[in-house]
Amino acid sequence: QVQLVESGGGLVQAGGSLRLSCAASGVIFRLTVMGWYRQAPGKERELVAIITSGGGTSYADSVKGRFTISRDNAKNSVYLQMNMLKPEDTMVYYCHGRIGTYDYWGQGTQVTVSS
Repeated sequence: QVQLVESGGGLVQAGGSLRLSCAASGVIFRLTVMGWYRQAPGKERELVAIITSGGGTSYADSVKGRFTISRDNAKNSVYLQMNMLKPEDTMVYYCHGRIGTYDYWGQGTQVTVSS
């Protein structure tokens, strides 16, 4: 059974930083494309960043230069370092994994940025 478990969300002031972590189990992690998505109430889930099995990365324009995605295959984990946070970054953040045609999601972690 595949499980993705996020941690690291919370409340931070604008300009601050948070680091999200996602631990994966039940999947061949090193072959999995991992990503972070986020969703605000009443809006569609949006891509934040992805990292391929080879370490290539891609970011949404809204977070470029502020967020960094990374992975540690030895720990079956993916991370999202979020710096210079803005109130508009306030959303639920979801860890996502894809291997082949299979998609997996974490339960989500709330990030709240106060102005």
